[in-house]
Amino acid sequence: MKISKKSDYALRVLMTLVEYYGREPISIRELADRNAVPKRFLEHIMLDLKSQGWVSSLPGKSGGYILAQKPDDINMGEIVRHFDNLLAPINCVSINHYERCSQEAVCKFRRVFLDVRNETTRLMDNTSLADAFRGEPVRRQEVFDEVLIGGAGI
Repeated sequence: MKISKKSDYALRVLMTLVEYYGREPISIRELADRNAVPKRFLEHIMLDLKSQGWVSSLPGKSGGYILAQKPDDINMGEIVRHFDNLLAPINCVSINHYERCSQEAVCKFRRVFLDVRNETTRLMDNTSLADAFRGEPVRRQEVFDEVLIGGAGI
C-alpha cells in the first residue's frame, strides 16, 4: 500500500491540529510551513477535511483551523479512504475498487494480499489521531533494519 500525497499531507496537518487541540486556531500559512506542504495544495485539502467535519475554520485575523472532533474520534483509516478511496494493495481484494482477475480461482498469492488488506484496515481503523500522535517517531535505523529488508523494493 502506498498512500497519495493528499493523504500524507492531510495526516501531517491533522497531527499538528491534534498538537494544538483545545488551543488557538492555526493559520493555513503556519500549517503549510510547519508540515512542508504547498499552501495552494493545502487549501484544497483543508476544504476536504472541513467538508468531512474533521476540521473547522474560524475567520478573522486571529482565525485559522482547529479540529472539529476529538482526536480520539477520528481514525487514520477514514482519512486515507477519503483521499485515496482504498486500503487494499491490489484491486482483486478491494471491496470498493474490485476488479476481477482471470486467475482468481487458482491464485495462491491473492490470500496474502487479502491478509495484508485486512491487517492494514484493522490497524488503520483502530488507530485514532490521538493514538498516532502519542506514538514515537520512526527512527531511520528501524526503516533499514537488516532483519526486515532482506530484499530490495521495500
